[in-house]
Amino acid sequence: MSKKILIVGGGYAGFYTAWKLEKWLRKGEAEVTIVDPLPYMSYLPLLPEVAAGSVEARHAVVARRRHLETTKSIAGRVVEIKHAKKTAKIEPIVGKAFEFEYDHIVIATGSVSRTFPIPGIADNAIGLKTIEEAVAVRDRLVGNFERAAVLPEGSAERAKFLTITVVGGGFGGIETVAELRSFATSLLRRYKEIHFDELQFHLIEAMGRIMPEVRENTAEWVMKNLTDRGVTIHLNTQLTSAVDKKIELSTGETFESDLIVWTAGVMPLPFLANKTDLPTGPRGHVLARTDLRVEGENGIVEGAWAAGDTSAVPDISKTPGPGGFCVPNAQHAVRQAKLLAKNIVADLRGEGLSEYNHSNLGAVAGLGLNHGVFQSGNFAIRGYFAWLAHRFYHGLALPSWERKWRVFGAWMGHFFLSRDIVNTELGEHPRAAFEEFAARPPKPEKADKASKAGKSLAAATK
Repeated sequence: MSKKILIVGGGYAGFYTAWKLEKWLRKGEAEVTIVDPLPYMSYLPLLPEVAAGSVEARHAVVARRRHLETTKSIAGRVVEIKHAKKTAKIEPIVGKAFEFEYDHIVIATGSVSRTFPIPGIADNAIGLKTIEEAVAVRDRLVGNFERAAVLPEGSAERAKFLTITVVGGGFGGIETVAELRSFATSLLRRYKEIHFDELQFHLIEAMGRIMPEVRENTAEWVMKNLTDRGVTIHLNTQLTSAVDKKIELSTGETFESDLIVWTAGVMPLPFLANKTDLPTGPRGHVLARTDLRVEGENGIVEGAWAAGDTSAVPDISKTPGPGGFCVPNAQHAVRQAKLLAKNIVADLRGEGLSEYNHSNLGAVAGLGLNHGVFQSGNFAIRGYFAWLAHRFYHGLALPSWERKWRVFGAWMGHFFLSRDIVNTELGEHPRAAFEEFAARPPKPEKADKASKAGKSLAAATK
């Protein structure tokens, strides 16, 4: 009888695990099911370029049903796991929740934005963890140019629309503020009412430096590059309030900003620690061994596996991450997923398992059109060639040649045609125009009055 494998989450780790299982499992050996509320996997390293209009949003996602041919897909969420009984409670996007029995479970739920209870953040900021957020950031930036262009120069409201704030100085925050700065500069060609000096970009970082993933001299070069391009960087600074989009900093500085992007950290989905009987760490990560099996105080949890941002996998490379665990990034998620699929197949066949040991080959970041940085050990490349390295690396890292061709094709198109600046902000309310002009039946009060008026007129003409 074939085994049932349940994959919780369809992001990097979940998608790649299913993809490789399809390749390595024999026919009838196991039945694979993947559960995720979205029908696609987002390639997160390209989100800053989606926000900057350099990559089409649909090209930065991979449709699972197109590339997973034998894996069953359930659109919904796993909201509870009872591994002692090997059952998971699934809430589909429509219909009633149901229990799903499995033999093996893969926890690959990824991560979500980790925020702090700062007044105004939950109401006014936006993250950059989903393709929808990246599109919204892009549309808001272009929409704010439209709004600012019709306002008086020098007005406070115009300045608010032209002020962009990014919170978090890690790779995500730096790439986001750099790409948005590049995009905004290119928009000035089309919005001649707006001047370069009116654009205000702020990066807020609580620590004393940016990009801890690279050496300090490289981080300093990135800071100078951004500063020269008009980005104000606030180090050793905390955001204390964003109420009504008024930014207040721990240094006492204040300014208004209509676009606030939060990139200051990620965390696992809370249900893992609250609604499962799997062992989790102090921050809610599922505890795993180097062979990616889940392990708690009582030893290995048979039939349970974990990979990606949601897991705490010991880093046994020569340059381990903070706390001795693999850092939550795409590089680890993809490689862990491939090994996880291999180990599941080996476990089904009674073969030996392999350990995850991947040394970081380097870090590469895009800093806007023609700007980039690459760091590998003591070796660093900065500027144009690092930007090319960034594009080639992530373009080739996209799963499937279909997606690679789409992204490289878009980049080539932008080289000759420049970035598309069409604003699709109204897409958030697609029925607005229809509702505005749609004919409606008269309200009951008006209908009664019209009826009485008609009867009176009829009586008067008799």
